[in-house]
Amino acid sequence: MSRNIFCSGVYMNREYSWMLFNDRVLDQAEDESNPLLERCKFLSIFTSNLDEFYMVRVGSLYNQMMVSPSSKENKTKLTAAEQTEGILAETKPRYKRRAEIWRSLKKELKAAGVKVMGADELGEKQKKQAGEYFVAHILPYLSPLVIDAKHPMLRFANKSMCVVYDLNKGDKSMIGLLPVPEKLPRLIELSGGKKKSLIPLEELIRGFGAYCFPGYTVKDSALIRITRNADFETDESDVDSEYDYDFSKYLKDKIDMRASLDVVRLEINTASDKIKSFLIKNLGLKKSRCFTVADCLDYKFLFSLDRFFPPEVAPSLKYPPFKGRTPKSLDDGVMARAMKEDIFLSYPFDNMETTFVRLLNECAESDKVRSIKITIYRLSSRSKVVDALLKACENGKDVTVVIELLARFDEESNMYYANLLAEAGCTVIYGMGNYKVHSKIVSVVLEDGDKVRYITHLGTGNYNESTAKQYTDLNIITSDDKIGEDAVAFFRNIAIANVEYEYNRLLVAPETLKKGFSELIERETERAENGESARMIMKMNSLTDRELIEKLIAASKAGVKIDLIVRGICCLIPGVEGITENITVKSIVGRFLEHSRIYAFGDGDDAEIFISSADLMTRNIDKRVEIATPVLDRGIRKKIRGMLDLILADNVKGRYLTNRGKYVKKEIADGEELIDSQAAMLEKR
Repeated sequence: MSRNIFCSGVYMNREYSWMLFNDRVLDQAEDESNPLLERCKFLSIFTSNLDEFYMVRVGSLYNQMMVSPSSKENKTKLTAAEQTEGILAETKPRYKRRAEIWRSLKKELKAAGVKVMGADELGEKQKKQAGEYFVAHILPYLSPLVIDAKHPMLRFANKSMCVVYDLNKGDKSMIGLLPVPEKLPRLIELSGGKKKSLIPLEELIRGFGAYCFPGYTVKDSALIRITRNADFETDESDVDSEYDYDFSKYLKDKIDMRASLDVVRLEINTASDKIKSFLIKNLGLKKSRCFTVADCLDYKFLFSLDRFFPPEVAPSLKYPPFKGRTPKSLDDGVMARAMKEDIFLSYPFDNMETTFVRLLNECAESDKVRSIKITIYRLSSRSKVVDALLKACENGKDVTVVIELLARFDEESNMYYANLLAEAGCTVIYGMGNYKVHSKIVSVVLEDGDKVRYITHLGTGNYNESTAKQYTDLNIITSDDKIGEDAVAFFRNIAIANVEYEYNRLLVAPETLKKGFSELIERETERAENGESARMIMKMNSLTDRELIEKLIAASKAGVKIDLIVRGICCLIPGVEGITENITVKSIVGRFLEHSRIYAFGDGDDAEIFISSADLMTRNIDKRVEIATPVLDRGIRKKIRGMLDLILADNVKGRYLTNRGKYVKKEIADGEELIDSQAAMLEKR
């Protein structure tokens, strides 16, 4: 199926646009300007992204085909079946490209001193050594199975690998299964030679797993991995409405369902017709969902390669280390500074632990602080944010935590933290009805003499110390009374499940964010129609909402200059004459994951700038609780505008979307300065 079906006029299908984003991730695995081990990580990220895409997006299309097969998406008018067929066709060349890049990376790794080998590449001495290691250290942990009347088909776990055997015993033909244990080390080092030789666990099992079937003749074998549909919906109306119903128990049952949902993809490393036919039949799959993969099925092991290089070599194969800064203005304390002026933080260039986490700890210890309220979507595995909240509760503060249990793939972690916080005495709220709470806000209420004062933190990313070192996010800490009053009202409305509220300064989805942005876009459109200067710069992860896209198109037609910086999905095709010719779309994929959302309306010093937790996706602005906050401080607005200008000037990591629906790198003129926006911000920190 031609990829042209994914583009219609000025619209691009969101699933195809995501695949183009993942192509840009794969570009980084191929880009020789990146250090070798970082390129390996990009290859792994590409693969993990593709896994989640099949679990969630292809899973969602699978569900749609079952429930509403004739419905069409609202931009390219494709049914779920047509989108799925196109995705399956588009996946094959990406597997081929990944295999080619992996072959190239293997050669470079070998030249650098580490050889990653498959079972078929072992020499005689290595085979002997690998076999002995297998028998001593792997075989005791294996659980082989032969399928017959007493042993029905094994229930393959999602994303787990298994070796499938075509076996004979006498005149009987059987199928053997040998799951690859997930708890064992993924890379095994073989001794001997100047270079280190490594073999992935699944390859060791593939090469020697026949030991598990004595008395059988192995005719053929295949390493496989299946991907299951992980897209399930939760609705408050599905559960018992009694006041004491525990939603977390209902959610736990839903999470457990993931292990048994339908298979949406089969990956297999051989073209063996018998094994493939057996699996397709027993998994209830169509042939088009089965992919013969020439390279590895899972590349997570690439993240651990650095430990096999000598300590004097490994650093040169990775990005130079850095530490986020702590602004000198905070030397006397974050609370004290916030009461005097707005504080601007930009992760990972600023250090989350010595700024934001420090603020929470100061609030936990302060005699002035009466209450701390926070929204939580994703946390790190050992959260210092939670530690500070527990300390605050122990010190007698009123601590309220709105924790979103429906953060996909973090549900169990969030349930754990919710229970921990509740047991300590914090008030814990599980989101708001059928709206996911994706906002990033902390409200601190304190007594300052006879006055009630506020410190409010608003950000674009999660309160997660780990991702704050890897994602670019913006944060503002302010003592502005109007924003403080809005923050208090926000948490009050969350507690009573009220979305119908207009705030003084904050734009809050689903009620006022879309409306507020629409009015600002219309204002710039009117300015252009009146012959005035009109400009918009918007930075986000994804743009899919048709209503807002149509407003951007109208603005472009009126002459508004619009720069869109969209890391991932963009359903708007720019540069179409007479329609979107005043719109540019740029994507940055680099060392850090671009995650900040910035919306600037107008030009010069009078531009209104918002930072937000929301992308311009229908799910975010219509179906989630999101916040956009105006940047009030003129100096902070200037800093943010400078960051946007730097990103727009990026000619190293930047890619432009053309009016043909392709992303291209800008042609660099002789003598033109090379600008890598992330590297430049690292130097400035």
